Amino acid sequence: MNALEHNGYTEAWRAFGSSVPRPRAILCISAHWYINATAVTAMAKPKTIHDFYGFPDALFAVEYPAPGDPELARQIVDVVAPTWVGADQDSWGIDHGTWSVLVHAFPGADIPVLQLSINAQEPFEYHLELGAALAPLRARGVLIIGSGNVVHNLRRIDPNQPETGYDWARRFNSAARVHMTTSPADALTLRDHADFRNAVPTAEHFLPLLYIAGLAAADNATTDVLIDGYNFGSLSMTAYTLGAPPSAPTRSSSAAPLPDPDVVPADDTNA
Repeated sequence: MNALEHNGYTEAWRAFGSSVPRPRAILCISAHWYINATAVTAMAKPKTIHDFYGFPDALFAVEYPAPGDPELARQIVDVVAPTWVGADQDSWGIDHGTWSVLVHAFPGADIPVLQLSINAQEPFEYHLELGAALAPLRARGVLIIGSGNVVHNLRRIDPNQPETGYDWARRFNSAARVHMTTSPADALTLRDHADFRNAVPTAEHFLPLLYIAGLAAADNATTDVLIDGYNFGSLSMTAYTLGAPPSAPTRSSSAAPLPDPDVVPADDTNA
């Protein structure tokens, strides 16, 4: 529902989008393209996917008609080699993990958007390493987004706690925040956290975080918190940003500092 609403989270995403240099393209790793392979969307005109049910008609009416970029898809395949990435010509598009954020961050839908699937068959290390392998794209003007939730347990949702989190959710989210702001590569150790099973009953919403952690590790950098918070007890809405890569072009000294070009926004639109 964040796609339709205006709240602290959507305002943070909107402020982020308006503050960064216009990207050449956007690559999103969404929790909602969770398949048994690694693939990148390679079509010129990706469709808007409404991959949910039971929501208001207004949400199904949302369209995000951003173009694709087949040439960039080929470059992504080359950049991460020898890791195999398939080119998806027609099966996917832009799912709600991506467009529910982009309608706020880049409402014009005029920047090419690609999605990278999350391979459900691979271990956590694979996702961290693949995130690191994507790092050269950042210097080419590609903004990389990971869209999920650090804490995402739909079975434990409590409508009576619309803006708070259970103690276990807060503990796990706080541990993730420590890793992401001090040593992102150590985010892998979160799977050993005492609250991991409650916070991450299934992996798909957590794994986008590892891609941003991998990007940070590749640049020997740390991330900053864009916004923090909880919904319905068992969802965390924390978003992290990663600063410009060392080789990215900078603005003149008279301009504002180059802001953070990568973000991992939380996404609870399927809750």
